[in-house]
Amino acid sequence: MEIILTKQCAALTGSLGKGYGYYIRRATDENGSVHFFSQRSKWDVPADGHLRFIFACAELAQLKTHIADIRVSRKELIYALWEADYETAGDYVYTEPGKFPKIFSASDIINYRREYLPNQA
Repeated sequence: MEIILTKQCAALTGSLGKGYGYYIRRATDENGSVHFFSQRSKWDVPADGHLRFIFACAELAQLKTHIADIRVSRKELIYALWEADYETAGDYVYTEPGKFPKIFSASDIINYRREYLPNQA
């Protein structure tokens, strides 16, 4: 997942909190442009940590204070759903690719969660 920062935020790295098993890392491409991505920790990662991290970043993007938006590939969302024991939801995104974007934005993630996972905390 790529994390796009607001104009007011020059950098954002590290953990968003305990229990996700993911953190934000900085990367520089061959052109010297700086990007920020999610990174899986090598330590304990809960089964639903990846999905909860995606949701947390999407919610932060809605606030527009540090994160402006996120980019989550359909494949990454499917794997996060499967890891979190939402096999049916992951299978649906997998088998019906025409109904979903190739790259989910923060608003796409929020809408997906609201429509397909209404009871997910």
